[in-house]
Amino acid sequence: MSKGDTHKLNVMPLLTLGLPHLAVMTNTITVYEKPTCTTCRNLSKLFLENGIGYDKVNYFIEPFTEKKLAALLKKTGMRLFDVLRRAEPDFKLAGIDKNSPDREVITAMVKYPSIIQRPIVEVGGRAVLARPIQKALDLIK
Repeated sequence: MSKGDTHKLNVMPLLTLGLPHLAVMTNTITVYEKPTCTTCRNLSKLFLENGIGYDKVNYFIEPFTEKKLAALLKKTGMRLFDVLRRAEPDFKLAGIDKNSPDREVITAMVKYPSIIQRPIVEVGGRAVLARPIQKALDLIK
């Protein structure tokens, strides 16, 4: 699947999941991901198996702007530092820590996208870091 591809919505799996309202859902589900990420691939498989349509954004090909990333992460309600992959080599290069101002953390995340936890699922005014991937189902219920 390439950039901009969406899956067709199959209503029957949504009904068996207890998600009948998704058949008439008007908000687009967007998954911000890195296609080589195992968790991202598992989320894609979960959505496919359940007929959940969504848009994919590979944020390494379509980079975040600081404004877009800040708005997206605000929807999660998480501390920015908690969305970081601190074991990534780029994290050290970013020069941030738990006491860094949000503005500096966002700037570092845009400059070094590998330090952003993934996948992030957005539906309307809400978003979730889908770790574990079942959190994405909770978001769209």
